[in-house]
Amino acid sequence: MRHLPRLASRIWRRRVAFWSGAVAVGAVSVLFAQAADGAEQIFFHATHKFWALPLIITPLGFLFCAWAAASVFPGSQGSGIPQAIAARQLPRGVARRRLLSVRLCFAKIGLTVVGLLCGASVGREGPTVQVGATIMLQVARMRGLQNERGLILAGSAAGIAAAFNAPLAGVVFAIEEMSRSFEVKTNGLVLTTVIIGGLVSLGLTGDYTYFGSSDAAVRGLGGWVLTAFCGSAGGLLGGLFSRLMMDLSAWARGWMSANPKFRRLIYPFCCGLLVAGIGIVTKGDSFGTGYQTARAAVEGVAPHWYFWPAKFLTTLITAISGMPGGIFAPSLSVGAGLGAWIAGAGGHAASLGAMLGMAGYFAGVVQAPMTAFVIILEMTGNTGAAIPVMVAAMLGLGTSRLVCPRPLYHELAHGFLQQQHITLRRPGGQDEPA
Repeated sequence: MRHLPRLASRIWRRRVAFWSGAVAVGAVSVLFAQAADGAEQIFFHATHKFWALPLIITPLGFLFCAWAAASVFPGSQGSGIPQAIAARQLPRGVARRRLLSVRLCFAKIGLTVVGLLCGASVGREGPTVQVGATIMLQVARMRGLQNERGLILAGSAAGIAAAFNAPLAGVVFAIEEMSRSFEVKTNGLVLTTVIIGGLVSLGLTGDYTYFGSSDAAVRGLGGWVLTAFCGSAGGLLGGLFSRLMMDLSAWARGWMSANPKFRRLIYPFCCGLLVAGIGIVTKGDSFGTGYQTARAAVEGVAPHWYFWPAKFLTTLITAISGMPGGIFAPSLSVGAGLGAWIAGAGGHAASLGAMLGMAGYFAGVVQAPMTAFVIILEMTGNTGAAIPVMVAAMLGLGTSRLVCPRPLYHELAHGFLQQQHITLRRPGGQDEPA
């Protein structure tokens, strides 16, 4: 009985530490979002005055970010989601902390912001996952919390929820993409972290829908034909993106290894030059996240026909350049442009096509259909189109697997695990205590 007050005190200290970590995830996610949005606005403002500026700052920015990620902050490359997946599979110790260190957390934020400042086609949502996972892992280490894997999952989910202001999407993302299983104990941590992080985000930014609002709905047979076209075409294109990203990244690593001192510098510089050229030809449409164009499409304003192929190319080139940055927002913008284009060709509303295209393409890229349709429904506030969006996402998954049978994020996570000589466990495997 004498030890009960001490035990209760220890339990409450751990709870307060956990809650504090969730608050930190929400706050840092909001600050990251504001910094990223500000950087993108600065780039567009500067290039509006000086149209040729991207030919200078974009390749130099790519060069700096890729060099820093490879030489100074190894592990900060790319999205951040594969790092979080890999960290959950690693045993407790140095290897896990190396992928989710405070140093990498700051580097991820800083280099992603620099990427947007130079016009890279990146998003902040994937990096926010790595940041959220890092914060919760550090809380576990400092306060002696045992379930590190569960806390990494919780931080990842809260990062997605705060990035998109979509709490349900955060929970579904954690279950479907990060863990690929349902575990009652771990999902309690996920729900609590998402709720607390979401409340912080709401308090700082207010309630809003990420892509505005849409009341588009399928009406008649023509609407279902559009659903089938958008879902299937989006999935094929999304699968092609994932396949090209994996294959070209592997080729680039091999090519650069032949003469690393020179080629590790010239390769990202050339990637940046290509992105700059495409951006100038498209009058700036393909730079940045593509958020404004995608939001306009969801609200009924169709983008130019060349938007989605240009955005596809710039996102692919950026993704294989080796610089930090996510593909969530750019992928959604590609899908919105594709869907709006298909809808316009068939005489349908751009708004409905944009939603269906986003569902098909995004599900094709990440091969996580539930995450795709929950994110899109939450971000548009349109529950009236729920069934068509679900159908498009499932069609996207099916057609994507014809082109790319391996899920992108889990395949990329293998690369980080192979550095530690550990094989990724099959999806659906249960977590071991760690």
